[in-house]
Formats: sequence, C-alpha cells, structure tokens
Amino acid sequence: MATARVTIVGAGPAGIRCAETLLAAGIRPTLVDEARRAGGQIYRRQPEGFKRNYTQLYGTEAGKARALHERFDQLREQLDYRPETLVWNLADQQLCCATQGRYSAIDYDALVLCTGATDRLLPVQGWQLAGTYSLGGAQIALKAQAVSIGANVVFMGTGPLLYLVASQYHKAGAKVAAVLDTSPLYQRLRATPKLLARPGVLAAGMSLLAGLYRAGIPVHLGVTPLQIHGDERTGVEGVTVRTGKGATLRVDCDAVALGYHLRPETQLADLAGCAFAFDEASGQWLLETDDDGRTSLPGVYAAGDGARIRGADAAEAAGRLAAMALLQDMGLAVDAGQQQQARQTLAQMDRFRLGLAQAFPWPAAQVTHLPDDAIVCRCEMISAGELRGVVREKGACEVNRAKAFSRVGMGRCQGRYCSQAGAEIIAAEAGVPVREVGRQRGQAPVKPLTLSLQEVAP
Repeated sequence: MATARVTIVGAGPAGIRCAETLLAAGIRPTLVDEARRAGGQIYRRQPEGFKRNYTQLYGTEAGKARALHERFDQLREQLDYRPETLVWNLADQQLCCATQGRYSAIDYDALVLCTGATDRLLPVQGWQLAGTYSLGGAQIALKAQAVSIGANVVFMGTGPLLYLVASQYHKAGAKVAAVLDTSPLYQRLRATPKLLARPGVLAAGMSLLAGLYRAGIPVHLGVTPLQIHGDERTGVEGVTVRTGKGATLRVDCDAVALGYHLRPETQLADLAGCAFAFDEASGQWLLETDDDGRTSLPGVYAAGDGARIRGADAAEAAGRLAAMALLQDMGLAVDAGQQQQARQTLAQMDRFRLGLAQAFPWPAAQVTHLPDDAIVCRCEMISAGELRGVVREKGACEVNRAKAFSRVGMGRCQGRYCSQAGAEIIAAEAGVPVREVGRQRGQAPVKPLTLSLQEVAP
C-alpha cells in the first residue's frame, strides 16, 4: 500500500466509488461519514433490523442502490472507515472530527470532499410552524425511521425530488393531500432538448408524475406559494397558493414538505479556502473545479453533488474521476480509457443538469415579494422586513455584512436554508443582481457540537 494519507469525506455514491478506485491503485483511504451507515442520502440505508425491501425503499433505483451497498460491504474491511463522524472544521491539512461526543483530528495529504447536497429552500409565510419539513427531511423520516411526517401531507416546491418523495410517501401508504409545483409546464417543454440527454431518467420522472395522477393526487403546476396556515400551538393546518390561472387555492394538511431542487454542501470547501464561482443557470454559488474534480486548492478535490448537482449516477462517475485525478497528481498511472469514459458520462449528465435548471427554475421573484412579516431565517426568527431594514438603514448590501447586522444565517443551520433567499432579498432591496451581494462565508463548527466533547488519540 502507498503511504499517502488520503481522506474522503462522505460515504455516498461519490465517496464509495472514489474509495474503490483508490484501493485498486494500492492506496488505503480514510473514509469519514456523518451517517451511521454508508449510502448517502439518495441511497440511504434503513437501520439494522428494518425489513422493507429494496424496491419499497428505492423504487426504480433499487438495483443501483443494492449494487452500491454490496460493493461497499466488500470494501469495508479494506478501508479506514469512520461512520457517525462529523467533520466540523479543517485547517492546516487536518480535519477536526466529532464521534459520539468525542473529538479527534485526522491529518491528510490529500482530501476528497464528497459532501453531497442539502435541500434548497424558499421561505413562505408560516414556514416556521411545526410540521414544516424539507423534502430531504421527509425522505429521511420515511427511509430511516419508517414514519410519515404527518397524516395528510402537502409537497410543495419544484424539481424531481418533489415528485420522487411524494411518490415514495404514496407507495408507503401515507396520504398525499397535494403536490404543488412552482414551475409551469412550458418551462419543461422548453427544456426537453436538454433533458433528452438522459432519456431513461426523463421517462422515469414522467412515470412518477403519471403515477401521482393515476392515484388521484391533485398536482398543480405554476403555483405561487402564499402562506402556510396554523399557529404555534397546533402547528401546520393548511397551505394557500395562487394557481397558474390566478385563482386562490387552499389545501388542508397537517404537514408540509418543501424543496426547490438542491444546493451543494460546501462549508468544508469554504473553510479549506477553495474558490467559488456564481452559476447563472441555477442562480447559486458553486465550487470551481476542473473537469476531473480538482479544486483551486492543491491536494483538495470535490466530487458528487457537493460540486455539481447531477444526481447519484453522475456522483459515482465523478468519484472515480476525482480519485484518478488524485492518482495522476501523485505521479501514478491511471486507465486513460476509463478516465475518458467518465468524462463523457459527466458531460452528458451536465447537459441534463442544465435542463433541470431550466425546467424547474428557482423562483427568485417569489422571495423578493415576501411580506415584511414573513420569517426568512427560522433559526434566529429574522423577518424579511428586518433584513430589508439593514439594507436601507445600514447600507448592508453584502450578505456577510447584512448577517452581522441582522443575525440572518447565524443559527443552527449556518445559513443552509436561508442564505440564498436572504441574498435575493438583499439584492432586490439594493437594486443589484444577486451575484453582486456575494455569498455567505462558512464558519466552524459547520454543525452544532456538544460542550462535553472528550479528546481521543488519533
């Protein structure tokens, strides 16, 4: 085995395929993952002892999930695998980790960030009420705990995950009150040429939508979310939207799952000092990488949805490519044919990514029209009016300056769920494009820590 200290953060599709490629080249990496079991979010494993089969859990992705899980099980003993381990900071080629209340440090010569993605959320009046979840949170509840987030659930937002999670809930026997999509039909029709880059995936998505219609579940396209109803005592009681035809529609429910596609999980890359660039297609800041996953920082690589939101298949290819880039930078040989094939796969999937961004756009205008009393930052309970006030009164036209004055993005989520919407509000109030207000900088710890951590030897 080579002696280079290589650490992979994230044991999803990208991390597992990266580890597999490194092992084949004689390098034993350390694989760190926050979850109890490997697989990532899309292929999240159910806890030991749960009996739902792969088809029930993953639907059309059952075969791919099983293959990835089985491959990881074959590799596990060859890896320095550290589950239930949160990387909460990094500096000077060292990861700061927390595992079940104990902390440790991992030194590395090369780092591959396969950190995946989180939900991209858009505030709506009342979204701070109990019973409001992200789509990813709703999916975790179903997969990892075999429970529904409510007895009568509305799914609202846009993107493929909206239909996937709604379908999973329906198949599990939960009641789906409605699917409310902010993207209009014509956007999907315009995006069809790009979406045809992956005809099988397009067909699977259309099948999910058809299944919801066959089940009699109301599906409304082109809606504008207006309010989530309820109170602090009872939680969510219903949702009101404006339909694409201009009518007002209220749907009674006791839970809402929200999501507007995904955003890369980039806090660790930010702390490492990697460069970012604004992506006009998706309207968000993404890591700057070359085609093989090299970031702007030597020795740091990124793969999977943490770099580009392209899905699980693309994450597997990107994980292999990042490993091959690392091997090349170490002066080791790689299979040029496999490398080129992976690049071609990713190029095709990137065209599909651009199609998804066109078909299911981020509805920035809805953020800028939020009423002043609507909460933007749920952790700190900062309203849209308060955020607009620091722009007008303090001249805070940059997101980190606005954060300092208003505390927006300072809570438990570290801005994961409010910083993009906050940037849209700041930009609209300042009268500038959203890219000009910048992006919120990451801070350690990237997730909350307990105060009783005990140090352990490396």
